[in-house]
Amino acid sequence: MAHVLNEVRRGFYLDSVALMRMSRAIAGMDGVEEAALMMGTPANHEIMADARLLADAGKTAGGGDLLIGIRATSQPVAEAALAEATALLDAPATRGDGAAYRPKSLRAAVGMLPGANLALISVPGDFAVAEARKAIRRGLNAMIFSDNVDIEAEAALKAEARELGRLVMGPDCGTAIIAGTPLAFANVVPRGSIGMIGASGTGLQEVTCLVAQHGGGISHAIGVGGRDLKAEVGGISTLMAIEALAADPGTDSIVLIAKPPAGDVAKAVLEALEIGGKPAVICFMGAAEMELPENVRQCFSLKNTAFAALGEKPTTPAPPSMQASDSEEILGLFAGGTLCAEAQVILRDAGQTVRSNAPVTGISTQDGDGHLMLDLGDDDYTRGRPHPMIDPTVRNDAFIDALARTDLAAILCDVVIGYGAHGDPAGHLVALVSAHGTDTSPVLITSVCGTDGDPQGRAGQIAKLEEAGIHVAPSNADAAKWALAAIGAG
Repeated sequence: MAHVLNEVRRGFYLDSVALMRMSRAIAGMDGVEEAALMMGTPANHEIMADARLLADAGKTAGGGDLLIGIRATSQPVAEAALAEATALLDAPATRGDGAAYRPKSLRAAVGMLPGANLALISVPGDFAVAEARKAIRRGLNAMIFSDNVDIEAEAALKAEARELGRLVMGPDCGTAIIAGTPLAFANVVPRGSIGMIGASGTGLQEVTCLVAQHGGGISHAIGVGGRDLKAEVGGISTLMAIEALAADPGTDSIVLIAKPPAGDVAKAVLEALEIGGKPAVICFMGAAEMELPENVRQCFSLKNTAFAALGEKPTTPAPPSMQASDSEEILGLFAGGTLCAEAQVILRDAGQTVRSNAPVTGISTQDGDGHLMLDLGDDDYTRGRPHPMIDPTVRNDAFIDALARTDLAAILCDVVIGYGAHGDPAGHLVALVSAHGTDTSPVLITSVCGTDGDPQGRAGQIAKLEEAGIHVAPSNADAAKWALAAIGAG
């Protein structure tokens, strides 16, 4: 019989990414079936109830409270896990001089750093807009890492920020590089003269890293959140970012990466790029060819976007020799949503039928023809769990299942490194292949999104993968083309 314990900490905030890491650490303890540390919002109550982690004590948690849920094989194990969770929460944050420091409010943080001009918001979505509004009214720009924010609230916040002359990046903004400083999921890239704007986190990461690998540098990479270019928001942050980069003397050209904008928003964006006057490249992933101003160029993949920003022609590496297969199916298992979208575009452009995200259950038994490309970082797969870039075990089951299949020609996946990402995603993937792969397993094709300056080191990650017999392409787009070659369609 499972034993469930809850503890509620009143008025206790902690970064959602930190809570996810702690949750995974506790869940990995012997005898612990599941664990979660979450803010006590109604949505999180539902998640914990569905996971059988909510007891009567936990039901009293409010949106501003931290809720700890443990499910274990015995009462002593549950109590030990709860004690470990408490110890992790009570471990002091430290400054560089070792002194304990954890400001309790935005006001206190501004008092400690009066010269700051940006606040990174990572609280439950129910509170993110309120915290961001406090930031912009105190003269700060805001980067909102939080998701689950109502789109009308996002639009209202950004409209107010525009009136105050402040930029709001997000909600659900996972990547930015401001004046050379990586924020959230970002990579170590050199300073340079290419300014970037992205409604896509992994899209920004892939393009900034490819630019860095080929000798270029980034002035700023500004994330705007995945919904900024929707009609409801009107591209407020994107237009402000274009204006800022156009006026920045350290930026010579501008790159914009997003899903296809709403029609009127696309028109406004192109007009802003034309008025800005600097050479620009747009990549609206999956969009049709557009009529453009003279200073704007359109690309249809992240790789081509990076090379266009560099003013270079992309090369196409020959695919490696791969084992023959009677199957013609490719399965994509991605952590990065835009990397998954890029693979879909490349496969479809090659005349292939592609299916995208399917229901959470039954990944290996989906009906229908064509290749299946899954974004395992989508909310459907990470509800109540960390993103696979943080914790690659989130996609373990899908990989193990795929390695056992004989009806697949190739498994296509991404390895994303950098700040915020898992410490050794390549090593984790290699361990899965070592434990579950066979001579009849499908060919595994990947790429590493990152740089040698990242904490994990791109070259070291590539070496681990190649030593395990995994094919590593120079870019995500090249990996998709290699997968086509594996089925004789390249």
